[in-house]
Amino acid sequence: MSTTAQPEATTGAETPTLSPKQQRILRYLREAATSKTYFKSRLIAGELGMTAKEVGSNMAPLVDGDHGITVEKWGYSSGTTWMVSTS
Repeated sequence: MSTTAQPEATTGAETPTLSPKQQRILRYLREAATSKTYFKSRLIAGELGMTAKEVGSNMAPLVDGDHGITVEKWGYSSGTTWMVSTS
């Protein structure tokens, strides 16, 4: 009988290529987003104890990466808005 390891399914585990702040933001977005949700950087920041600037500067890897959600920069009026879609 062979005991080959099977790849683990993606269960929202941390992504090693992301910094701890990026992982916190990703975890928050995964938990808070429905099928399509809009978030302001300042509101994410308030929930996570960061500044809006910290959130904005840490979003690029989430926009560019494959993390089980789609993140797009959506608007700029009174702060940056992010559209987050789940699969």
